[in-house]
Amino acid sequence: MKLWSILGNSQKLDGGAMFGNAPRALWSRWSAPDDANRIALACRALLASPLNGKTVLFETGIGAFFEPKLRERYGVVEDRHVLLESLRAAGFEHDDIDVVVLSHLHFDHAGGLLAPWVEGRSPELLFPNATYLVSRDCWDRARDPHPRDRASFIPELQGLLEASGRLEIVEGEYAKALGKTVRFHYSDGHTPGLMLGEIVGPDMVNGEPHGGVVFCADLIPGRPWVHVPITMGYDRNAELLIDEKRAFLEDKLARNVHLFFTHDPACALAQVTRDAAGKFGTTHEVAALHARALAA
Repeated sequence: MKLWSILGNSQKLDGGAMFGNAPRALWSRWSAPDDANRIALACRALLASPLNGKTVLFETGIGAFFEPKLRERYGVVEDRHVLLESLRAAGFEHDDIDVVVLSHLHFDHAGGLLAPWVEGRSPELLFPNATYLVSRDCWDRARDPHPRDRASFIPELQGLLEASGRLEIVEGEYAKALGKTVRFHYSDGHTPGLMLGEIVGPDMVNGEPHGGVVFCADLIPGRPWVHVPITMGYDRNAELLIDEKRAFLEDKLARNVHLFFTHDPACALAQVTRDAAGKFGTTHEVAALHARALAA
């Protein structure tokens, strides 16, 4: 099996919102803001093939579904569907994808499911041969969002996914479409039922898999958020997220599971570290994956 990092459309969002209660004097060292106080963010997907005999895409980024006015409001940089171009550069088309794993249905993670915006045209679903995996709690949240995050969802998307006949609602550690090759972890601090897919590693120690890769989604958007106290203003429950993140990182460190970052503009993959004071960090950082073996 090989892994590719697949870049989608990039974004610029307010640095204060992305770093929660961390002061600008601190977070600006990690992500330099522009004149509008916005920081650069990637929307990076992970492609794995063959995985359980299938070509699997973890998330689709924000895509190009926004009309120009909203694209400007939400800081989407490119007006074309970059994810499709990146897939093509890796040797794949969107109709080659057998499974799309969605950590949640916020538009910056699921918008790439849709074809680019065209004036007067209704939203159209891409990936016609794929099974779409969504957790039960994420699905329920998207269908009945809280006023605080209602604007984070694409109103038409849930109906399109349901009408496709290829939606699998995931409950528990494993999905029917992927068997025991992907193990799911869950978090509620950012949004209910955030689903973190771990590609199971090749080694077993005391009955636990070691050496895999986990898609961190919005639990840990990039390297600065590996530091446990750092959260986003977009998180629904910062204290819960911090507790979840600590347990998550302890587990991945113990099992040598590498972290895959969706929003870090310069780093796709890294290994977890912890120093003598107990602070988590990263090492062996990789900017991009090009047909990389899981155990490499």
